[in-house]
Amino acid sequence: MAENLTIIEHPLVQHKLSLMRRETTSTAKFRSLMTEISMLLAYEVTRDLPLRYETIQTPMAEMEAPVLAADKKLVVVSIMRAGQGILDGILQLIPSARVGHVGIYREPHSLVPIEYYFKVPDDTEERDMLVVDPMMATGNSAIAAVDRLKQTNPKSIKFLCILAAPEGIRHFQEHHPEIPIYTAAIDQGLDEHGYIIPGLGDAGDRLFGTK
Repeated sequence: MAENLTIIEHPLVQHKLSLMRRETTSTAKFRSLMTEISMLLAYEVTRDLPLRYETIQTPMAEMEAPVLAADKKLVVVSIMRAGQGILDGILQLIPSARVGHVGIYREPHSLVPIEYYFKVPDDTEERDMLVVDPMMATGNSAIAAVDRLKQTNPKSIKFLCILAAPEGIRHFQEHHPEIPIYTAAIDQGLDEHGYIIPGLGDAGDRLFGTK
């Protein structure tokens, strides 16, 4: 299970995750923490972004300075609705990135993912995709989203979540073993309703204050 899996154990990431887990954390604070932790996670996930050099003028001299070579070729794809919280944080770091959305919900009894919306930029065969969703629980939504995104033939796909369950990771890797997973923590497992334990509750409800 360790292949193509990165656990981001930076102290700031772990601290903010603990604050998010607390039942007493308010909606406003939870939202702020998700933005902050997303920026920290994105720092690690984008470590291999290519650079190019261009001539710039500093107050002191002219120099050849490194800048992102393909920032406009990156597509951040949010699995709605909770993925929006991670998306907002990443766009603060890379505002020129393109954005895609996959709307998926889990049927509450079967836990089968059902797609209700799909929109990504054109020319995805020239773009790298970063798929984001706070939770990888059963892995069904992540698998369904990546299945759909692969139909657009992107250059590459990575998956970023804040929390994952071992069951979800195994399930995802059975279907998409070549796609790297980045997460802040792997929790104990799933309860009978498919929620991560100890987890942090329903990320969408806590993000948008709907419960």
